[in-house]
Order: sequence, then structure tokens, then C-alpha cells
Amino acid sequence: MREYSIVPRSVNIMIMTKKDLSKKIEEALDTIRPSLARDGGGVEYVSYDAATGTVALRFQGACVGCPMSNMTLKLGIEMELKEAIPEIKEVIQEV
Repeated sequence: MREYSIVPRSVNIMIMTKKDLSKKIEEALDTIRPSLARDGGGVEYVSYDAATGTVALRFQGACVGCPMSNMTLKLGIEMELKEAIPEIKEVIQEV
């Protein structure tokens, strides 16, 4: 018995590996980092959980302990990452 695919050959399905997603996350963060650096801060990519769509980041420099860091995380970084990478559902801060 022969197995047939239900997906026509003309349809391209793009499956991103964790490595591909990590690279896209780093690229998106590279567009955000200059803004953080102007205020003496930074952000480090820690991990991506594909099961939950959660990205973990760690603040650096002046961002550590800043009272505005949660707002920066949610209203800045999370919005940018979700727009650039639809697989991302949440961005959290790792301490």
C-alpha cells in the first residue's frame, strides 16, 4: 500500500527549527538593543520555550533594577518580538 501526502507539492510549508527561531529572536533584539544602550542598558536572550511560545530575556546594565524595566519588557520588547515572530506568545524576564 502506498502512502500519499494530503499536502499538494506546490504548497511550501515552512517549519522553523528552534535554532532558526533563536536566530530570528536575536535579529529582532538587535533592532531594540541600540535604544536600551542609549540609556546604559541592554538585554540578553536566554531561551525560547516552543511549547508555550515564551521567550526568556535577562536585562543588563542600567536596565537591571530599573523601575521602568517591566514596562520596557512588556510594552516595548514583547510587542516588537511578537510582531516580528508570530510564534512568540509571551516574553518574560529571567533574573
